[in-house]
Parts: sequence; C-alpha cells; structure tokens
Amino acid sequence: MSKSEIVPIEHVGSLIRIVRGQKVLLDSDLAQLYEVETKVMNRAVRRNIGRFPEDFMFQLTKDEFLRCQSGTSKGHGGRRYYPLAFTEQGVAMLSSVLNSQRAIQVNIAIMRTFVRLREILSTNKALAKKLADIDIKMKNHDKQFKVVFEAIGLLVSPTKKSSKRPIGFGRDKD
Repeated sequence: MSKSEIVPIEHVGSLIRIVRGQKVLLDSDLAQLYEVETKVMNRAVRRNIGRFPEDFMFQLTKDEFLRCQSGTSKGHGGRRYYPLAFTEQGVAMLSSVLNSQRAIQVNIAIMRTFVRLREILSTNKALAKKLADIDIKMKNHDKQFKVVFEAIGLLVSPTKKSSKRPIGFGRDKD
C-alpha cells in the first residue's frame, strides 16, 4: 500500500461481488470503507436518488442478499431493508453525495481497483484467445505430422516379397 492509498486495492477487490452480471459493492462495505454508518450513507443516497439510476445502484432481493452473505451476519444483522448494490458508476457518483476528503480518497482507490480488474480480465481474454489459436494450430500440425509419419512408415517398412520370379539370370541355390 502506497502512502497516498487510504485503502489497499487488494482489500477493495475482495469486497467486489458479482450480482445480476455486474461487479458491485454493497452499501455496508462502502460505508465501512468511507468510515460512516450505513444508514447515514444510504440516507444521503436517498436524498439524491436522481443521481442513482438502476444501472448505478439497485436494491438486492432476498435471494441475492442471502447469496452475498459470507459467514456470519456481523455487519448485516438487524437490517430493515436489503442492501443497496453500487456499480462502478454508482460508486463514482457517491463521491458527489458524500462530500468528504475520505470519500474522495476511497473513491480513487475503488476506481483504481475496477480499472485493474478490467486489465486482468482483458489480459485473461487475450491469453485465452492465444491458447485457442495455438490449439487450432497444433491440431492442424498433428494432422500434417500424421501424414508425414505414415509416409515415412511406408518407406521404412519392409516390402512384401512378391510371388513373381525375379527378372534376369540368377544362380540356382542347391
């Protein structure tokens, strides 16, 4: 962790979850990072709800909430409402709602984490494509080598003696 980082990128990365096919951070995790109470943060969000369309923030369903829970319900016990899930854009919008130096620094760390995740995913996709290309080439090479080895096998294997008499004069063996 560098001196300018308030929150390690690795820690933020461990909090990111996949819900509805999107990478999100839950309100309680964000509130902990921002060092504010979850209800205070959610109140600020609800006062500025126009800044948070469905693709920026959505509320989890009961099933989604149960899937997102890990271990005990330490930070989530006693909630009246299911958590809010913030996408990358929603997290960026939070910096305008939570106007503090801590919020700005945490948002920077979160944005860097999302960027790093995208880089890792694109690298993995590129690597997977290269491996698929190599696999295709190897299959083609295998076919070509098979033909070559069959031809070599025909050249090397002893030929059957024909039942025909040899051409020319030869000595009779007695």
